Amino acid sequence: MCLLNEEENVTTLTLPARDRAQLTCAGVRVDRGGRTVLHDVEMKVSPGARWGVVGENGRGKSTLLHVLAGLLPPDEGTVHRVGTLALAEQEMPAGDERTVGDFIDEFLAGARAALRDLDAAAKALAAQRPGAEQAYADALEAAQALDAWDADRRVDVALDGLGAVSDRARPLATLSVGQRYRIRLACLLGAEYDFLLLDEPTNHLDLAGLEYLTARLRAHAGGVVVVSHDRALLADVATAILDLDPTRDGLPGVYGGGYAGYREGREAELTRWEEEYQQQQTEHVRLQHALSEAQNRLSTGWRPDKGTGKHQRATRAGALVRSVHRRQEDLHRHKVTAPVPPRRFSMPGLPARPGVVLLRTEEVTVEGRLPQATNLSVTSGDRLAVTGPNGAGKSTLLSVLAGRLAPDTGRVHRARGVRLRLLGQESPRATHRRARDLYETHTARLVAAGVLQEGEVVGLGSLGLLTSRDAGKPVAELSTGQQRRLDLALALAARPHVLLLDEPTNHLSIALVDELTEALHSTDAAVVLATHDRQMRRDIADWPHLAPARHRPADRGAGARGR
Repeated sequence: MCLLNEEENVTTLTLPARDRAQLTCAGVRVDRGGRTVLHDVEMKVSPGARWGVVGENGRGKSTLLHVLAGLLPPDEGTVHRVGTLALAEQEMPAGDERTVGDFIDEFLAGARAALRDLDAAAKALAAQRPGAEQAYADALEAAQALDAWDADRRVDVALDGLGAVSDRARPLATLSVGQRYRIRLACLLGAEYDFLLLDEPTNHLDLAGLEYLTARLRAHAGGVVVVSHDRALLADVATAILDLDPTRDGLPGVYGGGYAGYREGREAELTRWEEEYQQQQTEHVRLQHALSEAQNRLSTGWRPDKGTGKHQRATRAGALVRSVHRRQEDLHRHKVTAPVPPRRFSMPGLPARPGVVLLRTEEVTVEGRLPQATNLSVTSGDRLAVTGPNGAGKSTLLSVLAGRLAPDTGRVHRARGVRLRLLGQESPRATHRRARDLYETHTARLVAAGVLQEGEVVGLGSLGLLTSRDAGKPVAELSTGQQRRLDLALALAARPHVLLLDEPTNHLSIALVDELTEALHSTDAAVVLATHDRQMRRDIADWPHLAPARHRPADRGAGARGR
């Protein structure tokens, strides 16, 4: 957390600037470890503006927040700040001897000081001391600017809305990371800064907390810059999007119109990029072919028939030489200036088995984890969304369907030869084997076991999930998001008839989640999906839903076709 003086840019208590608040950066570049993390970043955050910052892991999103907050000087460019500002980072310090009350007092120090100054000025005014009238007027203006009388109530409301601990005597050290994070977020919302810089603020929030945060950010009178992979938050809150992923011109992408404008603009940009790259590649190949043909004619095709004069042969040879030189110059002048566009996810064709019940459960329960007897039936092309709060048994049900967990009661029927694959919530323990080798070994085993035919094997590169460079790295060196991409590739490699997905959006980029969602709508395979992701739930709102619950009678009719 930091408060910034509008002139000195040093940490101090100051009054909010409100309508005069400004937060801008221009030409910002940051280098770290011999590589450029940010370059040519420009932003203008005014009161009422809400910026979303997106991009793959390692693109410099958190670094940008540090630059805007004044915690990290850029290697190039300028940052201008007028008003109060607070930063909520993703991480929280583990060792903290303060209480919840101490923590709140630090955030409300300005309001506390303003009220103390007002009391002192009132006493001086009553004692008719010289200059007391002006001192009282100044103190009253400061208290009103901070709305100091209401500060504690605002924090209490935010603590309740986010489901945070409100006991001010509670030591922070006794709380979980998520509990401490919610307390800090409540303080930020209650303190009413001119600018809020939030790094993945939806972490550790339940549905009620997410809805409260969304409403508060939309109502915030100041500016907001939020780094997030939460598409629902961006769709509901952001008025503009800064995209730090690669673009055709190498500059960060800026999109108006909120998240919808970003999706439309980014898609159009990628399409133009791919078309330009393909056109330049095609022209380059054409010129290479023309040069090759000219060289072949020079070496073999120019020789005239017997009896032709030497003069004619020489003239023809010279023309062919000039043709070769001309085509060499054409090829030299033509350069592929468009950078290679990013790979898109390509779902392999998953097979269908029409008329066959691929998967069926009868009165399935798991003691303590899935108490509600569950019946469902899945055929090719079926879609089923498994919803419910934490602990309702969603992951347990998927594990039972996949055969990883035996039910305590009931039965699971799987069609003969059916291929089922489960993408779990978290990646297995990372190995030091290269991602490509792990994938190839996996597909070889599927072929050896008769699960796949040789012609059904899908190459890792064709999926568009990992770059060639990342595929050559040991799995342990991949980021969490890259490991998650590898997990998805391994699940799809089996070309399953039934795809079971448990929180599939975890750790994946916005672009990939959008592409995956689109592919799930069109695949011939059956899909059973459990998710808390609000945007994905909106995207699959028309799917049949199954909601396991611990404390209500079993809904025995739920199924993939709404039975």
